[in-house]
Amino acid sequence: MTNILVAYFSASGITKNVAANLAEASGADIYEIKPEVPYTKEDLNWMDKNSRSTVEMKDLKSRPAIVDDDAHIENYDIIFLGFPIWWYIAPTIINTFLEKYNFSGKRIILFATSGGSGFGNTVENLRPSVAKTTMILEGKILNHNPSAESLKQWASIYNY
Repeated sequence: MTNILVAYFSASGITKNVAANLAEASGADIYEIKPEVPYTKEDLNWMDKNSRSTVEMKDLKSRPAIVDDDAHIENYDIIFLGFPIWWYIAPTIINTFLEKYNFSGKRIILFATSGGSGFGNTVENLRPSVAKTTMILEGKILNHNPSAESLKQWASIYNY
């Protein structure tokens, strides 16, 4: 087992593909953050102010339940944490994941997929969900299924 984990949440499959490629390129283990109730296409309709994702993102204290297969965070020093950007930040299900485990002394490197926005205030919004001794770094927006070689080069910056 490596001391590197790629943990990710993917609502539509795009982030899942990037996470799988990143795990392979960096020699990391992989863990999927699964919502207890999977998101439907209707849930993800950001133009509908009553859609599930819109309602969750309007209430940043929202903590959607996750199916926990035990991520064994204690076995890792470095966690690449991936998600789609929703409303310029990480979906609140990422806070659910961070609050479930003890990330003390860990290094979390964020990666995201996005239809057009950057990280915005993502780091600031996630920081209260982890211990003060946890390092959270804004990594990179990884759209368009980057090559294994570019992922390996990018990940190696944080691995050593």
